[in-house]
Amino acid sequence: MRRRIAVVGGGPGGLSFARVLHRHGCSATVFERDPAPDARPPGGTLDLHEGLGQLALDKAGLLAEFQTLSRPEGQAMRILDTDGTVLRDWRPRPDERANPEIDRGQLRDLLLGPLDVQWGRGVTRVVPGTPDGVRVHFADGRQETFDLVVGADGAWSRVRPAVSPATPQYTGVTSVETSLDDVDTRHPGLVRLTGDGSVAVYGVNRSLVAQRNSGGHVKVYARFRAPLDWHTDLDPADAGAVRASLLALFDGWAEPVLDLLRHGTAFVHRPLHVLPVSHTWTHVPGVTLLGDAAHLMPPLGAGANLAMLDGAELAESIAAGPDDLDEAVRAFEERMWARAGRWAEITTAGLERLVSPDPAEALAVFDRVQPS
Repeated sequence: MRRRIAVVGGGPGGLSFARVLHRHGCSATVFERDPAPDARPPGGTLDLHEGLGQLALDKAGLLAEFQTLSRPEGQAMRILDTDGTVLRDWRPRPDERANPEIDRGQLRDLLLGPLDVQWGRGVTRVVPGTPDGVRVHFADGRQETFDLVVGADGAWSRVRPAVSPATPQYTGVTSVETSLDDVDTRHPGLVRLTGDGSVAVYGVNRSLVAQRNSGGHVKVYARFRAPLDWHTDLDPADAGAVRASLLALFDGWAEPVLDLLRHGTAFVHRPLHVLPVSHTWTHVPGVTLLGDAAHLMPPLGAGANLAMLDGAELAESIAAGPDDLDEAVRAFEERMWARAGRWAEITTAGLERLVSPDPAEALAVFDRVQPS
């Protein structure tokens, strides 16, 4: 009998799952709440690791296409002191392919290919254990049942409550994101500051990171320790007020660094939340989670990579594993929990050191990960 499989969430993890299934001659329906692929900005650039995201793409038969689209030069990393002094300036070798960058939109389009994605189908809740299977309730009032529902719907997953009571908790660190467009023409000084990859500046309990994307686009992330309600007196739609607040927070930093904030056109508030480091659950037949829905952790380069490998491995378990669908899912969950637990420990410790009272801690992290 053909298995009825649903994936909730059309991000890198959900699409990797559906694409690897498709490669093995199986099918899944992806439900995505966005009304269209380009309904909102896809986000910044991603570095896909050889043993994680790139491995998932290899399992999907897409590695060669990824290598054509990716930007190996984007692996470059420069670290400045708050006065603008260059502390580290690492550039990849010409043949370095450990963590090449790719824009999220390009990755999404690469994964979409022939997949069956139902856009504008937001899920409100999932009910396992009904006589007909797992019942999915949609925002439009409709309901459908499936043999397996995979929650790949991110930090605030609507699928997670079907297997776990865990909810994301605030880390004490907030990120405010802004963007610069057409930088090569409009902001040549910031192009020199950022280089081909990223530039990071670390201060006391705060940091600024700028990342080069393709098409003359730069993403800027201001991160700092603050109460969750730090912005209650600010109108988030008032870019001028948010900009002024951030410039005051980073007062005294080098003028070229502050220009990353001065030229930002819109600001998005993203408080950083996490799930418990060793988040697991008692297995529920017919429902599982992957990616941020299963193991939300600080955004330090692991999240999308783990989500993609989660999706690829679950798909392989289902396509090539035992006839018992539940047994295949159980085996996947055990492997995922072990791997995610290790990465959650690494990224949690990393966030503590990268947004720290002692900026030297951030430099030490870089030197351990990327020794000169």
